[in-house]
Amino acid sequence: MMASPAVAPEGTSDHDREGDAMGILGMLNRDDRTKATAREAMKEARSGKGGSDGSALQRMVEMFRDIGLDGKLTFSSAQDVAKRAQRGRARKRPDKAVRRLVRRHRRGVTIAGFLTGLGGIFTLPVLLPTNVVEFYAQSTRMVGAIAVVRGYDLDDEEIRVRVLASLLGEESGDVLKNIGLGPIAGAATRTVAKRLPRSTESAVASAIGGRILRKFGLRSARLFGKAIPGLGGVLGAIADRAQLNKIAKAAQRTFPPVR
Repeated sequence: MMASPAVAPEGTSDHDREGDAMGILGMLNRDDRTKATAREAMKEARSGKGGSDGSALQRMVEMFRDIGLDGKLTFSSAQDVAKRAQRGRARKRPDKAVRRLVRRHRRGVTIAGFLTGLGGIFTLPVLLPTNVVEFYAQSTRMVGAIAVVRGYDLDDEEIRVRVLASLLGEESGDVLKNIGLGPIAGAATRTVAKRLPRSTESAVASAIGGRILRKFGLRSARLFGKAIPGLGGVLGAIADRAQLNKIAKAAQRTFPPVR
């Protein structure tokens, strides 16, 4: 196991590195509505019946989109996290700020993945729904913060949709193409934020939500089906860390620096 550095990197603090990871787990564990929606959404994803307007699956996606981008209670918004990442030497070096964002969120999902799988098959059924929201809230915030650092406006609804698409990793480009959104050239420089029809937003949230949760569920079944307590925590940490790396790469492709 890697030892934690004695001194925090410039522009971060102990709270920045771990506080939100613990904070969102505590917040979600106290939020019965969030947990209930997560469980309903995962049932829909497994049954293949999700995707209708107002479904739990769609509400789930909208939930982690809003938590991740706008923040909630002690969980910082993407805008605030981006500002913190740009402190110090990273102020004029966006790539440094992006690397800082990825490191921070990778640490957060690694901790949460470890805690979720720590009890193996005995605790996973209870903890997994909350971990799904936690993982994607952190991932959404990371993608949103990368977009901010690179010059994009999170008040633009199209940008928010592109953030969600990035959560699919290597599939993000195909999803955007299927909903009629090509390369982002010019999107960041609009003076008026583009508003998408509500029906389009709903369709995107449903389509993306179904893919995300099915993929997450299959991954979890493979890793934890025979996992014993302790080993499950290690497997969960590795899996969440690897998935976040894929999302980070997709985010950097989706949101190239604004020239």
